[in-house]
Amino acid sequence: MNILIKVVITAIALWVATVLVDGLEVTADSTAKRVGTLLAVAVIVGVINAFLKPIIKMLGCAFYVLTLGLFALLVNALLLLLAAWIAGRLDLPFDITGFWAAFWGAIIIGVVSWLLDLVIPDGKDD
Repeated sequence: MNILIKVVITAIALWVATVLVDGLEVTADSTAKRVGTLLAVAVIVGVINAFLKPIIKMLGCAFYVLTLGLFALLVNALLLLLAAWIAGRLDLPFDITGFWAAFWGAIIIGVVSWLLDLVIPDGKDD
């Protein structure tokens, strides 16, 4: 159940990012396809974060320390670009038009996900 909640939270955060950031867009032609695309991309983002992010954090630990954590912004933007590339390979209508769109999108996704995690109970606090 927690995984489904995380996927929905990430999908909502992706939607907010597509609304606020020029260059992030879901080009599906119906609402149902947009929702499906956002859920699929949320799963892709979750898989990438589960497998690649810990490896990158371990290998880039010095960069995180030297930049006081700002390196994480770069990593998150690149991981979002990777998710968009994978979505494109899977013929999902999710596009990012450049690094800066991915950069701002990753920041918005992170903030919205954090806020929703505070509001929506996941059962771990019990």
